[in-house]
Amino acid sequence: MADPMRIRAQSSGDKAIVRVLMSHEMESGQRRDSAGKIIPAWHIQEITATHNGKVVMTTEWGPAVSKNPFLQFNVKVAKAGDKISINWKDNKGDSRTDEATVS
Repeated sequence: MADPMRIRAQSSGDKAIVRVLMSHEMESGQRRDSAGKIIPAWHIQEITATHNGKVVMTTEWGPAVSKNPFLQFNVKVAKAGDKISINWKDNKGDSRTDEATVS
C-alpha cells in the first residue's frame, strides 16, 4: 500500500481550504525502461473527498498527472473540528484513504 497522504485542512471564514499531497508513482504507460520495454501504466483514476461523511468532490484522473500529485480545493461551510477524508483508487486496484481534522 502507498505511503500516507499529507492532508492539511484550514478554516478560513465560512469555508476550509484543503491541500493534499499524495504519494504515488503515476506511470503514464509511455516511458521505456533501460531494456527498452514499455513501463506499464499505473496511475490514480478516481479521488473522492468527504466532509463529515458527505461526499463533496469526486474527480477522475488519467495518466497525464505527475508523480506524487498535489490537489487543493475549498469546502464550503466547513469549520474547525470537522473531518475531511480523501480516498483514491488506481488502475491496478490499489486504494488509500486518509483523514484530517479542519484546524
